[in-house]
Amino acid sequence: MSFSLTHAADRTIDAILACALAGEDLSEADGEVLLRQSDPGAIAAIRAAADALRQRQAGDTVTYVVNRNINFTNICEQHCSFCAFRRDLEDEGAYWLDEDALVAKAADAVARGATELCMQGGLNVHAKRDGKSLPYYVHLVQTLTTAFPALHLHAFSPQEIQFIAREDDLSYEAVIAALAEAGVGSLPGTAAEVLDDAVRRVLCPEKISAATWLEIVSAAHRLGMPTTSTLLSGHIETPAQQMRHLGQLRSLQQRSLPGGTGITEFILLPYVGQEAPKALRRRVGRDQPVLADALQLMAVARIFLGNWIANHQPSWVKLGLTGATEALTWGCNDLGGTLMEEHITSMAGATGGTCLQVEDLRGAIASLGRPAQQRDTLYRPIHQSTAAG
Repeated sequence: MSFSLTHAADRTIDAILACALAGEDLSEADGEVLLRQSDPGAIAAIRAAADALRQRQAGDTVTYVVNRNINFTNICEQHCSFCAFRRDLEDEGAYWLDEDALVAKAADAVARGATELCMQGGLNVHAKRDGKSLPYYVHLVQTLTTAFPALHLHAFSPQEIQFIAREDDLSYEAVIAALAEAGVGSLPGTAAEVLDDAVRRVLCPEKISAATWLEIVSAAHRLGMPTTSTLLSGHIETPAQQMRHLGQLRSLQQRSLPGGTGITEFILLPYVGQEAPKALRRRVGRDQPVLADALQLMAVARIFLGNWIANHQPSWVKLGLTGATEALTWGCNDLGGTLMEEHITSMAGATGGTCLQVEDLRGAIASLGRPAQQRDTLYRPIHQSTAAG
């Protein structure tokens, strides 16, 4: 397949894309060149290459998962500059779901055909049993997995793992192992934001460093716990920092896969700041994602990561279903989950909604003339007869 461009300045783009289409891993510098393109012809070539690689690496079938997202508390000790979700314990709007509420939400999810619960929350220093954090989280997991053993629990970001370990003076491995024994099946690769500490000092100065995020995800993989991966884009980061982030994800995956467990998917999370703290909003200069920028970045992510991370997913919560569907022609092969509810992004002012029906996802996929397939959390195809409940 050839994507010949006419301008002399574009021949470098041709060479980069030719290497990618030949199956080579690109350098971060190559990826930065692709991200900096603004010529419509160059961008069209990047899109075409990403779509060709998506077809080769993941096929034409578009997958989705039936899941419920549970943000179990918004009480949080940290103050990230992009977050409109967190509250202090005494604040108006603070909440902390009890066991009955969690079980009711899980039961509703099962009744609607969910196979996955995705659970994350704020860093709540009051969430303890017998004065310890880990027993609280273990009890939370056991409550859900005992009631609904067929559900896959996709829960607790690397930041939450570090928080529990810090509170109880435990190693990351000890926390992950205890949660796995209780029933956690995989970890969300959130709290990554951008894996560049210069960016993190502005976005989330209280969060773990890039090195710690990588250390925790690597530990999960060593213990046989799969994870996802994310990138929060479209705020203050540069193309070079975006590529550094992708490069660290790829290196992590290359180290992890020989052990058999690694990153199952990459998800781009474009910045939404309508209700976020004003300082970052003023610096970014807009409140909603720029779809064109997100699509170009998703295409470059496919070209750069696809040999190692085959599944790429847009965020319909952040981009809307129309934008997420378009991303399926820019290198993405998965449309994500039904969610059923979502609070972190919606409270930031996202306009994409918080719940979709299976029919919504399948209809969007059908509009592209591509087959749809329900999957489980680990990308194994499933059918209605094998769904939880």
